[in-house]
Amino acid sequence: MSWLVIMAFALPIFFGLLFVMRKFVDHMKLEQNMEIESFKSTLIDKDNPVGLSGDELEQLKQQQAEAQKHLREVISRIPVEQKGGRFQLATDKIKKPDDKVAGNGNASDPGKK
Repeated sequence: MSWLVIMAFALPIFFGLLFVMRKFVDHMKLEQNMEIESFKSTLIDKDNPVGLSGDELEQLKQQQAEAQKHLREVISRIPVEQKGGRFQLATDKIKKPDDKVAGNGNASDPGKK
């Protein structure tokens, strides 16, 4: 029964403090001529998560589209063949480096240290 007495005193004090705080915030907004933004306006935009300006965003999208196009071109040049229902690298179709190119490095030349 004692917790009911404590609750009876605590709840009005709590709501009284909330009321005073709200009045204080309203007064400060009026005094400083401020406007508090809504939470919805601060949510991250899925098309612009970094918050770039319109021109910067369009430039970034263009660069990404060019990079995707280049990546598709590079991937399409890789020779693949289907083995057992899976695509695998066609090692026999890959160009072997010339002997001259392979002989230039120190690692491939066993006689030199």
